[in-house]
Amino acid sequence: MFQSFSETARPEQGPPRLAKLREAMAEAGLAGFLVPRADAHQGEYVAACDARLAWLTGFTGSAGFCAVLVEAAGIFVDSRYRVQVKAQVDCDHFTPVDWPETRLGTWLAAHLPAGGTVGFDPWLYTPEQIETVRADLYKSAIRLVPSLNLVDRVWTERPAPPQGAITPWPDRLAGMTHGQKRAQLAETLRAAEQRAAVITLADSLAWLLNVRGTDIPRNPVPQGFAILHDDGHAALFTDPAKLHGETRAHLGDAVTVAPSDAFGPALDGLSGPVRLDKASVPLWVVQRVEAAGISHHWGEDPCIRPKARKTEAEIAATRTAHLRDGAAVCEFLAWFADQAPGTITEIDVVTQLEACRAATGELRDISFDTIAGSGPHGALPHYRVSETSNRTLTDGDLLVLDSGGQYLDGTTDVTRTLPVGDPGAAEREAFTRVLQGMIAISRLRFPKGLAGRDLEAIARYPLWLADLDYGHGTGHGVGVYSCVHEGPQRLSRTSTVPLDPGMILSNEPGYYREGAFGIRIENLVVVEAATPLPGGDKGDRLTFETLTYVPIDRRLIDTDMLSAPERDWLDRYHAACRERLTPLLSPHARDWLERATQTR
Repeated sequence: MFQSFSETARPEQGPPRLAKLREAMAEAGLAGFLVPRADAHQGEYVAACDARLAWLTGFTGSAGFCAVLVEAAGIFVDSRYRVQVKAQVDCDHFTPVDWPETRLGTWLAAHLPAGGTVGFDPWLYTPEQIETVRADLYKSAIRLVPSLNLVDRVWTERPAPPQGAITPWPDRLAGMTHGQKRAQLAETLRAAEQRAAVITLADSLAWLLNVRGTDIPRNPVPQGFAILHDDGHAALFTDPAKLHGETRAHLGDAVTVAPSDAFGPALDGLSGPVRLDKASVPLWVVQRVEAAGISHHWGEDPCIRPKARKTEAEIAATRTAHLRDGAAVCEFLAWFADQAPGTITEIDVVTQLEACRAATGELRDISFDTIAGSGPHGALPHYRVSETSNRTLTDGDLLVLDSGGQYLDGTTDVTRTLPVGDPGAAEREAFTRVLQGMIAISRLRFPKGLAGRDLEAIARYPLWLADLDYGHGTGHGVGVYSCVHEGPQRLSRTSTVPLDPGMILSNEPGYYREGAFGIRIENLVVVEAATPLPGGDKGDRLTFETLTYVPIDRRLIDTDMLSAPERDWLDRYHAACRERLTPLLSPHARDWLERATQTR
């Protein structure tokens, strides 16, 4: 069992830890200290030794930060976590702050009107992040300065850094050797007249070298740093003990391996200009390069776009993974259909679903902790059930079930909302509107060059007609046996990255009524070129291929609200589920699938 249900942090632990941090601040002469949920690699998920925000505050969400001052401690969270944070932290000592509506600089200026020095760990912040805060502080007397990490000073039982093995990922699944990737990116550097690029993102490192790791829970990527030179040679900085003979042979002579503490001296010896990504590189790296007198250019991590545009081999592999995973979810749904209201709990749901995935014999890990929120818990978009919060599913509940698997050939992420007993009219109407938004994105054709922000409102339109909405984005990028949240592509109001063929995204509109219920429907899709339509205007068009095949529960659909094209899409989708999944199912699940996908 990959998922556990124990409480990893408790509200009552926060106040004494906050007091110790404030003592350390006083010794360091600081009026404040910033504690992000981040590591030196700027990934969304962190190892246990880097879970400083959770250790200090009790908040375990995947995004947020805390600004600790002598008389105040603001914990900044976005709309996904505003209910959760109030349950996880001691609000007498930590004040939840709505972010990004309230900017950190603005909050600091209001709470330190006379000014002061606020410290931060330069390994945990990027130049872009610090520039943004400093810009908001330019009229104040507040100084933002790099500091040793004061949380590490007072966290006496901090876990050791992860030491997961780094293993090769097959070239047949990647579609390119790492030599081909390095040569391609080296050509990009030469064209930009840059001598080297610093790679700090764990998934970029994994993609570039065709390796995977186990340093980060749920994300099969290794921690380390790399320097890619304009001749295609790469230097990898990580604990050499993590690389066994097979991996050494896979990397070959063109990739040198050195201990992590050799990274700084290697930066000192570079010839400029060096490409640095100000959105992902730690500020520490910039300071080191500048101190050595080496010129640098700001530029996007060169792995980001090629990684996002999946090869044909990667797409073929992930199609196979999604069918395997879809069959496992159907096995679960067949079991779920046999359970009477009041007889199972959220933990039972998570346990059974993971067992169905494990039964494939191919599951390497789950791709994130399964979200199984029933009734009011469903209104928490990133709810994680624990032994304390575990709830029995009762008649009239909706269950938001968001889950995924990590397989050697792909990463999956699927959400279905399931009724327990008879759903109410309000729930059915809201569900149908969410479904209409999901179908609209699935059917979309759009001009090449548009970004996620240009498309996202289409998913919200059916909800907006009823003055309803949801606080999260409509879709995130997804890797292939990599991170379930992968950039830079997104379907969100803020995403300016044009969508290109090969990019995988989630399509997951939702609706949440605090204290009552939640709804989310999610498929993964991949961007592909659209076949020109007769009589259409000239110009390249794109569309989405659906990767996820799991039936959508018809008991929650008000079919009178659906248009004819929407009903046709749903019927075709269910027919495809039946055709593709039936051969992979047990007899019991086969019978369930036949009933679940009948045209009505």
